[in-house]
Amino acid sequence: MARRRVAICDLIGRTVVRRNLVAGNWKMNGSRAMAAAWCADVAGNIGPAGAGEVAVCPPHILIAAVVGALAGSSVRVGAQDVDVNDNGAFTGQTSARLIADSGCRYVIVGHSERRAGYGESDQLVARKAGAALAFGLRPIICVGETRAQREAGDTEAVVGRQLAALLAGIVPEAWPEVVIAYEPVWAIGTGLTAAPDQAQQVHRFIRQRLAARDARIAAQCRILYGGSMKPDNAAQLIDQPDIDGGLVGGASLDAGDFLAICAAAGS
Repeated sequence: MARRRVAICDLIGRTVVRRNLVAGNWKMNGSRAMAAAWCADVAGNIGPAGAGEVAVCPPHILIAAVVGALAGSSVRVGAQDVDVNDNGAFTGQTSARLIADSGCRYVIVGHSERRAGYGESDQLVARKAGAALAFGLRPIICVGETRAQREAGDTEAVVGRQLAALLAGIVPEAWPEVVIAYEPVWAIGTGLTAAPDQAQQVHRFIRQRLAARDARIAAQCRILYGGSMKPDNAAQLIDQPDIDGGLVGGASLDAGDFLAICAAAGS
């Protein structure tokens, strides 16, 4: 059974409860018809939120349709990327102002596909997260290593570097709204998945690195697993003490699979 995370933060003398979060990332997939059917199925079968929270991040062009279809449900909507600029002559880009105005609550920032395919640096990712936070969005910030980096024993060095840019660029008081997603790049779309203990090891490292800066940040920050989470492995992954849910890719396109993962997180 997945557990609700309860962490004691001695610096502020109170109990901090981290609610599990499952966020679906449709990437560049879907259609209006698919979105309508998916939303009807999920909204009609999501059940009580319990200890968990649910979000879905469709392509930008489908956000309005998904927001409308999920109105009145407990499912939040997010975007898949954000520009650092508020407005202006930036053809093809979408600002945090526009994303928030569309009805979104979340936005994915620094996904490995953005970092590798579009050259996004650690510093740019931190700036995008800051832009999202400035307009009341919760950034789901992705960190993770490639297969070559893991095999070279550089996982902690890579993830630590990515975290350092975030800690330098995001003010402490904004961190309660921040979500980190650990996505081992070698497990995305490859059919591979980190074993629960492998994933927990990196999640624990992330939380320890956050705690080295501020115990309150570490206690409050939700850390999701983002490497091929599926119905058959979700419960084991989410049951790990430092894994607070999942950023779900391919499995989020199937409403039944996504609901099964949500059930594992909300147990």
